[in-house]
Amino acid sequence: MSTTRPAIGTIEQLHEAAASATGLTDFGEDEYLDGLAVLLDSYASDAALTEQGAGWIRSMLRTVLESRLYAQESGKRHPEHADVEVRRPIFVTGLPRTGTTALHRLLCVNPASQGLEHWLTETPQPRPPRDAWPDNPGYRRMQKWIEARHAADPGFKGMHFMAPDIVEECWRVERQSMRSVAFENTAHLPSYSRWLAEQGMEPAYRMHRRMLQLIGLNDRDRRWVLKNPGHLFGLDALMRTYPDALVIQTHRDPRTIIASVSSLNERASAGNSTVFRGEVVGADMLELWARGAETFAAARKRYDPAQFIDVHYADFVADAVGVVETIYDRFGIELTGEVHAAIEASHAESKVSERRPVHRYQLADYGLTEEQVAERFAGYLAEFARS
Repeated sequence: MSTTRPAIGTIEQLHEAAASATGLTDFGEDEYLDGLAVLLDSYASDAALTEQGAGWIRSMLRTVLESRLYAQESGKRHPEHADVEVRRPIFVTGLPRTGTTALHRLLCVNPASQGLEHWLTETPQPRPPRDAWPDNPGYRRMQKWIEARHAADPGFKGMHFMAPDIVEECWRVERQSMRSVAFENTAHLPSYSRWLAEQGMEPAYRMHRRMLQLIGLNDRDRRWVLKNPGHLFGLDALMRTYPDALVIQTHRDPRTIIASVSSLNERASAGNSTVFRGEVVGADMLELWARGAETFAAARKRYDPAQFIDVHYADFVADAVGVVETIYDRFGIELTGEVHAAIEASHAESKVSERRPVHRYQLADYGLTEEQVAERFAGYLAEFARS
């Protein structure tokens, strides 16, 4: 396997860049190196990156490696994090663009809950007091990056709103393992995709658990509420890591969501590749997420149904607060009047503020028809209709 990557750089060069940026050198255990090698090969042979794309990927991979460095350094300064228990965490998952983000953020309104704030996913450390965040170098770095991202593409804010202090998806810590479908969502990577599909996801969830223990060190008694469509691909590893996990699966007609996720990912990676656009994006997203739905459905049958609840997008749109009430009731979690009022207020704000989604798309833009999507998702659609 070649280690020379003229556009992105070698593993050694990426390590050197991350070490230079942070002043740190300990990347931790080397179980991520095989994934990084396959990923770099796939970027070189499959992705058809432009000069802009090579720079974007190089910067992204350096950021991931910097996160490993920060996590390792912080973990050594706080070795007691290894004793932190993670009890009955809630995972929101489902096909992308099915309301997972909005539901996740509503569930995190409860002060007894905690999520992975965006800035802490890239500078992992025990969560400081909130009033100290604006002075933290990691928070300021994230704020600067988000401001630049929104300035470069103001319309992206309406597709997926970001802020350093808002909870984000688990893939932002899992990708430190270099085992994540997040990479496949921003580039055409068929060889990496084939490799990842054959791997056990335990390394990703070991990393995930370490990050929860570290970030949650000062909040041991708060319940973790987490979210990532990528959990569709790793339920067995998730349940081995968190045997008492509570899982919410969201649902929406894939004939709608495949167009939506294709639009989002094409927009997020615009200008990075000469091939990852239009029909290629559509074909990649159709295959990736159909496989995710199939993988999750097969794995879910192996676990206690009481640990799962289904949420349909139409029900959530019609009565988001009612759906949250049902989740609390089903999982036996107390919902106080104060928390209920806060959830109602947050939901009302989301419909009128800049968090309100604005997104237009259609399958034809990605070379797909409703019939093609329905055929590939036939099993899911049958189950979706019954539930």
